[in-house]
Amino acid sequence: MSLDTNYDMTPATTEELDAAVAALATGAATWAELDLGARADLLRRTQKTIAANAGTWAGAATAAKQVPSGAYEGEEWMSGPAATAPMFGEYATSLDKLAAGKSPLDGLKISTTVTGQTKIRVLPEDLKDMLLFNGFVAEVWLQPGVTAEQAKAEAGLGARLAGEAPEKTHGVGLVLGAGNISAIAPLDAAYELVAFNRASIIKLNPTFQHLKPVYDAALAPLIEADLVRVVNGGAEVGGYLTSHPGINHVHITGSARTHDAIVWGVGKDAEKNRKAGTPKLTKEITSELGGVSPIIVVPGKWAKSDLVYQAEHVVTQRLHNAGHNCIGGQALLISSDWDQKDAFLDAIRTVLGEIAPRAPWYPNAEASIDRARATYGDAAEQVGSCTLVTLGDDSPTELYDGEYFAAVLGITELPGLGEEFLTNAVAFANDRLDGTLGGSLIVHPRDIKKMGARFDELIADLRYGAVGINVWSGIAFLLGGATWGAYPGHTLEQVGSGIGVVHNTHLIARSEKTVVSGPFHPFPVSYLKGEFTMAPTMPWFVTAKTAAKSGKALAAYGGKRSWGNLLRIFPPALRG
Repeated sequence: MSLDTNYDMTPATTEELDAAVAALATGAATWAELDLGARADLLRRTQKTIAANAGTWAGAATAAKQVPSGAYEGEEWMSGPAATAPMFGEYATSLDKLAAGKSPLDGLKISTTVTGQTKIRVLPEDLKDMLLFNGFVAEVWLQPGVTAEQAKAEAGLGARLAGEAPEKTHGVGLVLGAGNISAIAPLDAAYELVAFNRASIIKLNPTFQHLKPVYDAALAPLIEADLVRVVNGGAEVGGYLTSHPGINHVHITGSARTHDAIVWGVGKDAEKNRKAGTPKLTKEITSELGGVSPIIVVPGKWAKSDLVYQAEHVVTQRLHNAGHNCIGGQALLISSDWDQKDAFLDAIRTVLGEIAPRAPWYPNAEASIDRARATYGDAAEQVGSCTLVTLGDDSPTELYDGEYFAAVLGITELPGLGEEFLTNAVAFANDRLDGTLGGSLIVHPRDIKKMGARFDELIADLRYGAVGINVWSGIAFLLGGATWGAYPGHTLEQVGSGIGVVHNTHLIARSEKTVVSGPFHPFPVSYLKGEFTMAPTMPWFVTAKTAAKSGKALAAYGGKRSWGNLLRIFPPALRG
């Protein structure tokens, strides 16, 4: 689908920005007086307009990123409209429950972890979930000390103030949109609205400037209600809005460097402000800032098909979106004592060499790759579209100290087998790797069983906002009921992977992390075309040949969660 560039892409003027903020202030006051039913209706109408514009949306994102035609286009369907539309419907369902005098958590399974923390199962919720996410489970873990009764009473957040006087509104916020995943900015604005009763002006990253008319069409009900505005512009527009007297909150998805420039300033002023504890930005700011995500591979006795499938899994975690993901796996932690270590690494190299190549498209990505090659020299090898770096005890720590936001994957060997290895890997991930956004484990069910309760304790020890067990932690981003954000505890001075969460369609308070688990090797065999074959590839894998068709079907289902739309997902997905 071609990209329409026949519109004005010039940055918004100060007059236009002032008018937008004024309109949003009026919209926020109106929203504060709306009852829950009216709010839910507005969200569902927006869900429909997102679905109606899904093809244009995916096509515009594909063009903006120079995505090669074919299967890779599926990424833009899945991480764009297919991720965005259903969450609007899920927020509406939570508001319906509140309107009926219930908690948004009613009907969900609530239990405790091995450490005594309350956890809430947010996937699967019904039969459709069980069919679509066969074998997958997602749980939101709450901070220590929060009881099930408190969780149910507090769920709903700002939506519990529906119908209050306009002065109870949280006014107008600025959403500084990310430039890599097209669902991020709309979903950030949706969370601000539902969870905090805050209207938003979305400033697009320049990489997504062509998407403004798409967002305007997809979010039309919110824009017409003066609850969202979308503007283009660079640092000057962002600077004007962060200091605007009509803006009382900032949310950013990006890098810690950009966050700190907004909060503390740049150069000597930044150092001075930080030491004095006097931030340049006096407004509240929340953030999602990425980090160095680990992929922990627990050694076991694997079949050859397991080695191949999990190699595809690792490559996907690094090369999805050409490596430009804040949750992209950057540190592969593997056992030096595993007798299948070399076979697994060979399988990864084979997958990298076989998949269609893709050039880096994000600004400065090529420079990041060049920096990794310069830093690691002969320890860095180019395999297909990925730079593999083999690290030793004396290697530079640059790969652990910050994300490259590019297709660079470091391989680190740690000693031990089973529980010993996982203990070492968890400690390494917690203590040596920058950031706390998300981390993933690949582990055979036999080895989980052998570790018993100790496995659950080690999962509890992982200090990440999203933990994936046999599934990429980035999948939590696509699940509306999951919380998405850093592990709690970061501060403005040491912001790490950010402060606060988004998505969270059940409006859960005081979350710690989301844990998503999946099957080690889903569907061991499939019966297709009259014969048994190996399991189909997951639709989000970079090796999935039917990803574009699967993504389109998922977007339709996200717009209308009918049985017919659900069943249309399976034919392309099962063909892998």
